[in-house]
Amino acid sequence: MTVQQPEQLERVRSITSDASHTLTLVATSLGFVVVQLDVTIVNVALQRIGDSFGARVAELQWVVDAYTIAFASLILTAGALGDRLGVKRIFTSGFFLFTLASAACGAAVSMPMLIASRAVQGIGAALLVPCSLAILNHTYRDEASRAKAVALWAFGASLALAAGPVLGGVLVNSIGWRSIFFINLPIGALGIWLTSRYAAESQACRARGLDSGGQITIILALGTMAAATIESSRFGISNPLVIAGFTGFALAAGLFVGIEAKGQNPMLPLSFFRNPTFSAAILVGLLINISYYGLIFLFSLFFQQAQHYSPFATGLAFLPMTAGVIITNFMAGRITARTGPRLPMLIGQALFAAGCLSLVTITPNTAFTYMWWQLLLMGAGIGLVVPPMTSAVLGAIERHQSGVASGALNATRQAGSVIGVAVYGALIADKNQFARGAQIALYLSAAFLLFGCLATYRYVANTSPSRGETAQRGPDYRPVGKE
Repeated sequence: MTVQQPEQLERVRSITSDASHTLTLVATSLGFVVVQLDVTIVNVALQRIGDSFGARVAELQWVVDAYTIAFASLILTAGALGDRLGVKRIFTSGFFLFTLASAACGAAVSMPMLIASRAVQGIGAALLVPCSLAILNHTYRDEASRAKAVALWAFGASLALAAGPVLGGVLVNSIGWRSIFFINLPIGALGIWLTSRYAAESQACRARGLDSGGQITIILALGTMAAATIESSRFGISNPLVIAGFTGFALAAGLFVGIEAKGQNPMLPLSFFRNPTFSAAILVGLLINISYYGLIFLFSLFFQQAQHYSPFATGLAFLPMTAGVIITNFMAGRITARTGPRLPMLIGQALFAAGCLSLVTITPNTAFTYMWWQLLLMGAGIGLVVPPMTSAVLGAIERHQSGVASGALNATRQAGSVIGVAVYGALIADKNQFARGAQIALYLSAAFLLFGCLATYRYVANTSPSRGETAQRGPDYRPVGKE
């Protein structure tokens, strides 16, 4: 009896540990899911929000961009904050802030209140994403277990991102637009409880400094760029305020680069960009998000304003795109393992561009039976590009720098979302020129994606992890940290 007791205790500890790890994975996945869900779910509600408050297209753009600007500009600093104060503490704080802001969004009585609450939501999202991944990194010490956990974490978020418009359409049509924010409350409560109960705290490292100068200038750069672009449709490109906005963007962006080049603890080490694979993959991330999120915003309004779809029908109209993302997301990992990241990145961008070019004749009278397969192509393209693009970024730098590199990719992609919504929204601000604006946006997207194909072909290293070899690397390839 006494011999078996230690074995039984060890078995109990093992089962308890596995359960704790699984529930920690659930908590971190819920955090990532609500963040990604709120990137896209709001789009199908924009028409109803506009009707409730009598809002202009520019104000609806701010509902999307206020969230994304805060998210993009703070995500790099949030990772450093987690290192200094503990990732569990920052993750829990982010979840609480996001949930509280969601309640404020759902209870908003004016557009300024809604926009401000969306910005606070974005701050919470920025705290959640890097810290959720860091918690998994601390929880799963074994590399194989960690890889499976991260794959599940990423898949849940991808599914939420793709399903956002469909779920949003169902909620708005059956309950009302406020429900797309209130749905976050039970998710947030569960996530906070699971994190507090089961997640282990990491050791704080207060030696790492925060890049306050870089943080301030990146917020100013993204904010002034979005404001100038959005308001240019109302005041005109030659308006002094619009010119001042673009000038402020140029100055803030220049200051950001200068601070990052000379700072001791830069939020974005510029040395990463010496690697052509890293630079090309980051560029593709920017261009992909400009096109994808810009077009989701555009089509959400096109279906409801030009084609008079209900929110539910609008959500269903995004099903082909959602299906494309899910199907090719499963395929992308295997293709990348066999061929390296370059080929799937090229095919994905080409599919997305083909979908855009085949839709440039779109009008308010275009039947959905003609449009569905183009939307499927677009979704298939984005689903095929993102996994190998992430792999290319992480493969271009040393393993110990992967957190900063991943944050740089996320921040750049979110900046692309800000630009896409601002630019494409400006193109369709005049309801009388809606179809023309949509056509220009589709041409722009195709051009961006084809340029991304050129950058991918020329610079992305074609490393095949399954064979442990590199074929046809880009010029002067070398992982950052091995100069």
